[in-house]
Amino acid sequence: MTVKLTGKARTAALASLKGWKKVSKRDAIARSFKFADFNQAWGFMTRVALAAEKADHHPEWSNVYNKVEIVLSTHDAGGVSEKDVALAKFIDSIA
Repeated sequence: MTVKLTGKARTAALASLKGWKKVSKRDAIARSFKFADFNQAWGFMTRVALAAEKADHHPEWSNVYNKVEIVLSTHDAGGVSEKDVALAKFIDSIA
């Protein structure tokens, strides 16, 4: 089972993420992305989906035209874990 990040490990992990914000009333992180058009947004989502499937760790997300909203939380850990940090870093690397 994956362990929820707490204390100094959580603080350090979240500090390493740029643009990600804590979600109000949840132990989760979120970020919004805006692309030139739907095609770019969909291509981005496809790359994230392939990585998420490989890691067996899936985001909560929505897409409207050129905007993608992503929320990350590890449900079996009850909050943000290293899985979320790793996926967030991957997402940032392709955005």
